[in-house]
Amino acid sequence: MQATDNTNTVDATVDRLRSGVHSTVDKVANATTQAAEALGQKGEQLKNVEQQFFEDCRSYIDKNPATSLGIAVGAGFLLSRLMSGR
Repeated sequence: MQATDNTNTVDATVDRLRSGVHSTVDKVANATTQAAEALGQKGEQLKNVEQQFFEDCRSYIDKNPATSLGIAVGAGFLLSRLMSGR
């Protein structure tokens, strides 16, 4: 009779462990899904910000072509100085 009690105790323990593991796996899966959704939303937001930035740049260049050319020449000069190692 004691072997049956031990078997029942082991079975109950295994069932509790199995239930706990399933619960943990479900929680991890939910957290992963939520993280993926959040990253997807942030990626979409970054894409929108990038598009707005380029639109703003184009608008500025259209309104101020001479200033834009001066900025481009200055940036090119600085980059060439940095790349030449002087």
